[in-house]
Amino acid sequence: MKKLILPLLLATIASNTASSRAAQDTRYYEMRTYYAAPGKLNDLNARFRNHTCKLFEKHGMVNIGYWVPTENPDNKLIYILAYPSREAREKSWNGFMADPDWQAARKASEVNGQLVDKFESIFLAATDYSPEIKSSVGQAARAFELRTYKASPGNLGRLNARFRNHTLKLFEKHGMTNLGYWNVAEGQKGADDTLIYILAHKSKEAAAASFKAFGQDADWVKARKASEEEAGGSLTVKGGVQSVFMTATDYSPTQ
Repeated sequence: MKKLILPLLLATIASNTASSRAAQDTRYYEMRTYYAAPGKLNDLNARFRNHTCKLFEKHGMVNIGYWVPTENPDNKLIYILAYPSREAREKSWNGFMADPDWQAARKASEVNGQLVDKFESIFLAATDYSPEIKSSVGQAARAFELRTYKASPGNLGRLNARFRNHTLKLFEKHGMTNLGYWNVAEGQKGADDTLIYILAHKSKEAAAASFKAFGQDADWVKARKASEEEAGGSLTVKGGVQSVFMTATDYSPTQ
C-alpha cells in the first residue's frame, strides 16, 4: 500500500504545482496616473464613468480599478488596465484613439478646456504570487493603499520571496486584503528593483492597527530577520517604501 501511496502523492503535488503555474497571471498591466486640470477632476471622472471605461472594454482592455488619493492636492486619478500582451496593448490603444465615439466624447467634454494637464504611465508584470483580481462592485467602501518598494541592489528576488513565502499570509492574518502585486515590466526604469502592490483595508485607522500588529508578529520578525541576514542588510533602500491611501471611484470595478 505504501508503495502505491507515495507515487500518487507525488503525482498530486506535481499536478497541483502545474495547475498553480498555469494559473499565474501573465497579462501585461499598465498603471496610469492622470493629473486633472484645476477644477476638472469631476469632469474627468464623468468622462470615464460615461464613456471611457466602456470604450476601453470595447477595444479589448480590462478595467482593473480606478482610484483617487484621499489627500489629492494634485488632482490625480490613478487607474490600472490589463492587456493580453504588449502588442495587444498597442493595438487596443490605436483602436480606441481612432474610435469616433471616443473622439466625440472627448470633444464634448473639452468644450470649456482640456481635462488633463499631464499623465504618467508605467507597465507592470504580475508577480507569481499575486492573487486573482476579481470584480468587487457593490462591496462596502474600503480604504485602498498603493505601496511602492525599491529593493536594495540585487535584492528584488529576495524581497519577492519574502512576500511570497511570508508577508502575504501575515497581511491576511492581520486583516489586510491583498489585491495585486506587480514588478515593473522589463525595459523600464525600476524593472530590477521595484515592487508595487495594493492592499485594501476597512479604513485608514484599521490599516494602522493592522500594520502595528503585523510589525509585532513573531513570525514576521523571524522572517524579516532571516531574509536580512541572508542579504547582509535591509531588502529595501533607505526611504524606499512609499504609501498612498486611495478611495475607489464609483465606477471602479474594484470597490
